[in-house]
Amino acid sequence: MMERQANREPELRTPVYVVDEAALRHNLSILQGVQKRTGCHILLAQKAFSMFRVYPLIGQYLAGATASGLYEARLAHEEMSGKENHVFCPAYTPEEMQELVKICDHISFNSLAQLEAHRSVWENSDTSVGLRVNPEHSTQEGHAIYDPCAPGSRLGIRRCNLPDTLPEGVEGLHFHTLCEQDSAPLVETFAAFEEKFGQWLPGLKWLNLGGGHHITRPDYDLKALEDLILYIRQKYEVEVYLEPGEAIALNAGSLITTVLDVVQSTDMPVLILDASAACHMPDVLEMPYRPPLFGAGEAGEKACTCRLAARTCLAGDVIGEYSFDVQPQIGDRLVFGDMAIYSMVKNNTFNGMPLPDIALRHEDGSCEVVRRFGYEDFKMRLS
Repeated sequence: MMERQANREPELRTPVYVVDEAALRHNLSILQGVQKRTGCHILLAQKAFSMFRVYPLIGQYLAGATASGLYEARLAHEEMSGKENHVFCPAYTPEEMQELVKICDHISFNSLAQLEAHRSVWENSDTSVGLRVNPEHSTQEGHAIYDPCAPGSRLGIRRCNLPDTLPEGVEGLHFHTLCEQDSAPLVETFAAFEEKFGQWLPGLKWLNLGGGHHITRPDYDLKALEDLILYIRQKYEVEVYLEPGEAIALNAGSLITTVLDVVQSTDMPVLILDASAACHMPDVLEMPYRPPLFGAGEAGEKACTCRLAARTCLAGDVIGEYSFDVQPQIGDRLVFGDMAIYSMVKNNTFNGMPLPDIALRHEDGSCEVVRRFGYEDFKMRLS
């Protein structure tokens, strides 16, 4: 479907991120259902998706947004007005804290030292403060870079470093340990959290279960998640928060790119694209991650296998190897799927590469170019 639409939209210059409004609304409806059935609060984690053009739509379904620092918190405050605004950062500057207490409902601290360093500011505000803790229970495999419970992690306070009585003014606890996972790892992690930190729950106002929940994935076990939330709310009488990022825009976006050249390497044809892994989809190199490509198969699955690479000078700026029924030619357009998440928020202009445009495909089928980038966007990042 996306591939056919890309071919019908020649007015879109490439590279371009295209976010699908109908798919976004579908995901939001699922999340809203979880909220209604359990009474929990679900927040958009802006670190994964912060296309603020659709914040009014997201605000119709979710309780608000969560930020990883001042700028994201300001974005939510400005573009999702009237909704909850939460923030967690491993460390805040005094200047940031002065502004955060004015625009955030909840602030989570990563250490007792940070809590006390900013006490004079948050204690004289209406902001609810909490502590991020580390259950020291890892459920991830193969992605240590994304594992907050990995040995040596700096994220969250370990039980051995907490006093028997929480510091005055602390109203909530926060843990975040998952990455693209189902509800079973959350249930398992909560059991570890409850064993280590459960003694404080009866006296608190809220518990934040963090992100990494792939709630909108078709095979996600919603019942197990909802049973856990209801258990927590009924036993401890606390408000429960979840802050997924990917689940909001999962499978709701694409990246359309054009083949600029075909180079014959020693083993296969290499398609040189106007899109870059390093610049436009960094997770491809960081995780690593192989994005789906519409109409293509795994290497060797179809008649012609090609390596897809960028036009940067980075030798390893390779997106992956894909097979096609017929080899793509110069000028052909290719469409990568699942490109709304961790793409726009992480892109960069290495080598002076242009940033992709951002477009929104509305539910009536029309496509609006929301933002177009140019040379000034590259230049203004420099000095």
